[in-house]
Amino acid sequence: MNGAVSVTVLLVAVGAFFIGSIPFGYLIGRFFYRIDIRKAGSGNIGAMNALRTLGKTGAIAVLLLDALKGALPVLVVHQSDTLAALAAACAVLGHCFSPWLGWKGGKGVATAFGAILALSWPAGLVFVLAWIVGALLVTKYSSVGSMLANVAAPFALYGFTRSPAETIFGVFVAIFIIWTHRENLGRLRNGTENRISLFTRRA
Repeated sequence: MNGAVSVTVLLVAVGAFFIGSIPFGYLIGRFFYRIDIRKAGSGNIGAMNALRTLGKTGAIAVLLLDALKGALPVLVVHQSDTLAALAAACAVLGHCFSPWLGWKGGKGVATAFGAILALSWPAGLVFVLAWIVGALLVTKYSSVGSMLANVAAPFALYGFTRSPAETIFGVFVAIFIIWTHRENLGRLRNGTENRISLFTRRA
């Protein structure tokens, strides 16, 4: 790897990480609702906790912005499968380990979705369908849908892109998202996991 390539890889990795690290859930809760989302509900900064604590409007905003920060770095370097996969992985890592929140963050699902959608929109559609099946049609647990969607990701990415780099990203994100849901897995085993509630008092 020559110097120019090394610098490009570093810039892509660092840039994607910092874009991913923008804590939109925290920012929207703090500035528009005067709520520290980290101290409400599950304490997570993602869209599902935003739904519980901020309501539908806040949750939709968090979902779209978290997905955007996964998609944007990928779209910037989409000419290279390898750089796009690297950008996708670093954006997800940035969301989960945000330096602005003491290296803590969300679970990476919406950001992973945005990245997958940017890599391959049909794979993004498979992601959404898998989430709907797991979360809404079968279990009513968002965590189950999130894990199922990400487990489906490497198969969908390989099927639609045949790209080794993007498939490797899919494998990485499937394993990583299951890891970020380790506490949810414990609650699922204990029968204490929160079910999805699409009807909240807040607008």
